[in-house]
Amino acid sequence: MSTSPRYRFAPSPTGYFHVGGARTALYNWLLALKNNGTFVLRIEDTDESRNEPQWTQGIIDALAWIGIDSKDSHFEGPYFQSTYAAEHVAAAHKLFESGNAYYCDQTSEQIQERAKAAGLNGYDGFSRDRKLGPGLGHVLRFRVPEGKTIVHDTVRGAVEFDNTTIEDFVLLRSNGTPVFLIANVVDDITMNITHVVRAEEHLPNTPKQQMLWEALGHQPPVWAHVPVLVNEQRKKLSKRRDKVAVEQYREEGILPEAMINYLMTLGWAPSGDTEIVPLQQIQDEFRLEDVNHSPAFFDIKKLQAFNGEYIRLMTPERFIAAANEVLTSAAATWPAEQYKPELFAAMASLVQTRVVVMAEVVAMVDFLFLEEPPIDEAAFTKSFSSDFAQPTLTEIAEAFERIDWNVESIKAAVEEVGARHDVKLGKLQGPLRIAITGRPVGPPLFEPIELLGRQESLRRIRAALVRATA
Repeated sequence: MSTSPRYRFAPSPTGYFHVGGARTALYNWLLALKNNGTFVLRIEDTDESRNEPQWTQGIIDALAWIGIDSKDSHFEGPYFQSTYAAEHVAAAHKLFESGNAYYCDQTSEQIQERAKAAGLNGYDGFSRDRKLGPGLGHVLRFRVPEGKTIVHDTVRGAVEFDNTTIEDFVLLRSNGTPVFLIANVVDDITMNITHVVRAEEHLPNTPKQQMLWEALGHQPPVWAHVPVLVNEQRKKLSKRRDKVAVEQYREEGILPEAMINYLMTLGWAPSGDTEIVPLQQIQDEFRLEDVNHSPAFFDIKKLQAFNGEYIRLMTPERFIAAANEVLTSAAATWPAEQYKPELFAAMASLVQTRVVVMAEVVAMVDFLFLEEPPIDEAAFTKSFSSDFAQPTLTEIAEAFERIDWNVESIKAAVEEVGARHDVKLGKLQGPLRIAITGRPVGPPLFEPIELLGRQESLRRIRAALVRATA
């Protein structure tokens, strides 16, 4: 076994990158960095019916996004399981030759009939001593030894399995192709993997894999099965039911550092009184022994709260650059020529403190770049049903025609109108905001009015007044 620790992440390229997989990858990556080891990326691509090249690239891109850099000296791969099929078959034949495996000609129907007659579940070892060889319709099964198998798990402690509950499992199918169990073990042995850190769902297979390691003459790796991620109903996160794709969170404007920090708190916590800590602290403090084995709740609202904190920690320059990417992407709702970066830059500090994901920036500033911003009809009706809305906005428009055009003068004019009508500034801003932006909420109001300019602001206020009386 290698003296330098070797960790592996072995996803299947069958869909979008699951947040649970991202957390497992991070655990392995940070342990490799912390212990001067190696992170091995192995793509388990033997399911030809579901594998697609774009999913493999998606995995690599998603790993890069969360900081797992393929150019780093601690990174190795990607390797593809399908290229090692000959080694998998050779190892299975070796187990047959050593007496640790045997051929079985029983069909699934025969197995079920015998199990039903005996009141048992599953295969009963019928072909163990029949001394069959390879042949048409024959599968190769591992001969499970008597006794117990104890898996020493870094997260869960010693987990004991009674071998009588484990049937002689298949290594080679009737067509001679290897199954996942033997392929997985042989790959780990070939790649000198010392630590297998993976999701809890793989724990039931671990005694079988440990038997294979030992039967092939190797010391099993360090096992660690990390807690499953669950939704708010405490059900395991599902691709069919829950939002689990890392790519989707990235598109919505979750920052990579926020995602990394949040994922690392699912089953583990840094020291101190806050979970939002620098990555270096996480790397320095993270230990498998400290991982909790209870299910971890993937709380989207908490992830967004983390993200909001990280957005506020961004330098103004970085925030503007990140926002410009969003505001010039497909998320933008205006023609490209109408976007003015300098206009957004003047608003950026007001927006940065109010968004929790970068995608929210669009709705915060779209009124600056759209000739006719979308109107929240319900908010418009409610706001303009007030007795004061139309007379005060009429007077505000009159005041806006003669004041100096700056934030201070704009605010003072609105306050003066409000005072005459005994309407507080906060309340008066409701219909004015709807008239200017089309929405009831958004960034501070007077700075955008200044940026829009006198004539456009007046046009929108008067258009709202006409709309209210239509």
